[in-house]
Amino acid sequence: MGTRKLVGTVVMLVFIGFYALFAMAVAEGRIRDASTAVQTIVYIVLGLIWVVPMLPLIRWMNKPDKA
Repeated sequence: MGTRKLVGTVVMLVFIGFYALFAMAVAEGRIRDASTAVQTIVYIVLGLIWVVPMLPLIRWMNKPDKA
């Protein structure tokens, strides 16, 4: 495993850990009294939106190493 993939994996795990705490706080604090449809939409968005900031990191991790 290259250094780039190791660093990227650690950064990704830390980000996802903090994001999970953020998403739980938003879900519990903000939409608790919303309708079931709104809650479902928010849960879907919160479950998928973490990918957007991770895309540049994933692209960087997949670059070939210079020889």
